[in-house]
Amino acid sequence: MANHLRFVGRTVMVQNGNVEAAYGVLNRILAQDGVAEAVRRCRYYEKPSRARRRRAFEACRRVYSGEMARRIAFVARSGRQDPWLGC
Repeated sequence: MANHLRFVGRTVMVQNGNVEAAYGVLNRILAQDGVAEAVRRCRYYEKPSRARRRRAFEACRRVYSGEMARRIAFVARSGRQDPWLGC
């Protein structure tokens, strides 16, 4: 088995002959890496205008998700003062 980092992160060991569980773990790993989406996207030709729209949408989603994560972390942080004392 290769000890290269790219392969170690995607290596799934089959325990007790339970191939279905290992297959589920592998699918989850590949979905998180975006491999399945890339394969599905490359199956058919994507027009340049649609590719631009998709890339713009993905960029907007990344910005929005990052901003929302930052705001949620700000609100959920512990040890902050109560802004409405006595209410």
